[in-house]
Amino acid sequence: MKNYYGNLCTEMYEILHEKAPQDELDFYLSYAKKGNKILEPLCGSGRFLIPFIERGFDIHGMDLSSEMLGKLKQKKPNANVVHADILAYTSKQLYDYIFISSGSVSLFTDIDLCKKILGKLKKMLTPNGKLVFAVDTIADRCPDNDDYKTSVSVKTKDGFDLVLKSRNYYEEETQTQFSTSIYELYDGTKLLQTEFMDFQLHLYKFGEMEAYLKEIGFKKVITYSSFQKEVVTGNKNKMFLYECY
Repeated sequence: MKNYYGNLCTEMYEILHEKAPQDELDFYLSYAKKGNKILEPLCGSGRFLIPFIERGFDIHGMDLSSEMLGKLKQKKPNANVVHADILAYTSKQLYDYIFISSGSVSLFTDIDLCKKILGKLKKMLTPNGKLVFAVDTIADRCPDNDDYKTSVSVKTKDGFDLVLKSRNYYEEETQTQFSTSIYELYDGTKLLQTEFMDFQLHLYKFGEMEAYLKEIGFKKVITYSSFQKEVVTGNKNKMFLYECY
């Protein structure tokens, strides 16, 4: 499945990334104000959305993965989230602040589709609203490998071994990182479950997304290279963060 978090993928994600890194959380919190209407598309299992709720912010979320939203609801049953494809998602509510964390915008490898999604989010902003998000860059590409290699192995809460095997290929022409993955759940040496996933990321060059955002109609775009809001110096940065309004 392409760019979808299934059962085993979600389980591993929760073990490795249950809580948001504090510097990244602080970055997104820095744009939030009490009384604002906030939206987090692609909210996943809630590692950012839940801290916003706990701090008293009025935040809504949406995600395509029912598995990820299931984890979120276990942790925060009353969270205001919906199960939806971002392209099909509609809301009469306009938002003062919309953010997408963790470089998830890079999952939209079709650039026309990506621009359509960002344009849709722009229309969901109030006149003075801001869109803030991150993307992965060409400096963060994985080395190519032809064979599946074990990249992560973790213990589940039930004592099983959850293993991720992956192989990577980077396509220069389209700037697409292909990562084909196999998740395997073991009880000792007994294979209990297998899940195949196909993750694809568009890795950005400096200036590329800025042009798309101006084309969409954002009047001002600020690009940062870190959660401390340092100015981008070029394509050596592994992450670009955008503040758009």
